[in-house]
Amino acid sequence: MIILGIESSCDDTSAAIIKDGILLSNVTASQAVHEAYGGVVPELASRAHQQNIVPVVDHALKKAGVTQEELSAIAFTRGPGLMGSLLVGVSFAKGLAASLNIPMIEVNHLQGHVLAHFVREEGDEHTAPPFPFLCLLVSGGNSQIILVRSYKDMEIIGKTIDDAAGEAIDKCSKVMGMGYPGGPIIDRLARNGNPKAFEFARPQIAGYDYSFSGLKTSFLYNLREWVAEDPDFIERHKEDLAASLEYTIVDILMKKLRKAAKDLKIKHVALAGGVSANTGLRQAFEDHARRYGWTVYIPKFGYTTDNAAMIAMVGCFKYQEKEFCTMDKPAYSRVDI
Repeated sequence: MIILGIESSCDDTSAAIIKDGILLSNVTASQAVHEAYGGVVPELASRAHQQNIVPVVDHALKKAGVTQEELSAIAFTRGPGLMGSLLVGVSFAKGLAASLNIPMIEVNHLQGHVLAHFVREEGDEHTAPPFPFLCLLVSGGNSQIILVRSYKDMEIIGKTIDDAAGEAIDKCSKVMGMGYPGGPIIDRLARNGNPKAFEFARPQIAGYDYSFSGLKTSFLYNLREWVAEDPDFIERHKEDLAASLEYTIVDILMKKLRKAAKDLKIKHVALAGGVSANTGLRQAFEDHARRYGWTVYIPKFGYTTDNAAMIAMVGCFKYQEKEFCTMDKPAYSRVDI
């Protein structure tokens, strides 16, 4: 079983090869063009995907030592994501599958993030979470608590009702004039700051749902007042601001996750999505493992952001169940798991 995975939901063009459950290659081309605009520009993203898709897939095949003719199936991200970006990957997958006369496997991008924990490399001894488990999926566009009963039985039991955690971090970084993407910048600054230096608004949302718009507004209004009194305030306090912002967001995320784990009596808890690369959030997972007896699963940094290895992994699960899709399946920009 040799699966080619293709990911093109946002601004990363990625291709990966998994053979009999073992990852042989995972190649990603990122797009630096968006940094000048402070966010992903959909039209520029789709054009870059068109330039990158052929060399990225070719590199992934060569790195894995696999020919096109050896492929068993092609797994591709059908959505959610940016429509223009998705169309490039979906169209390429359809064309290649048709030319090779092999089946296609559609993959939900969010499902891919959750199942990234099952990606194995040669000699890798890591343990994948047993079903059922809870997964905190945190990225620029999603903040969700997911109950994972099996690879195809996932239920979102909590999600953001407005901004996602990653989106809030990016916007606060932009307000501080720190640049885009804000996640790595805030993470780096926070390591040298005091997480208790500043207090920001915390949402009072029932159940397991999240809200980060109030925090973002609180951060903005407070910053305006402080800068009005001291024009150099941000430069002099950037580490403390970053640390306090990170601490507040992580605390909000973990509070709801603790409640879900307690209510559902689940001790196996996983982390996924781009924000899972954040040092503070990773440390919080380790702390909760010691304090509450959780067994935690934290992905390797290479599987936190958008990548094709996770798409190929879902493809492996579906290939064994013969869950193939037809050529008439269009891309979709919005959908839950």
